[in-house]
Amino acid sequence: MDYLPKDPAILVSSVNMLLRDEEFDSLEALCFAFSREPYEIKDYLLEKGFVWSEQQKQFRPIGYDKKE
Repeated sequence: MDYLPKDPAILVSSVNMLLRDEEFDSLEALCFAFSREPYEIKDYLLEKGFVWSEQQKQFRPIGYDKKE
């Protein structure tokens, strides 16, 4: 992958895949490789309905982990 996608759904999928497949060991390392800051991606995706889960090391839809 040469760049991070701009579409929020594809960006979430790409970031989660790269971290899951252990191409990068952290969001910070992934962002460094693509010349981005973690807060930029976190803030952008938060506006689009996704939140970073440090425990799971992935972006998830807001409210996904809340118990009903």
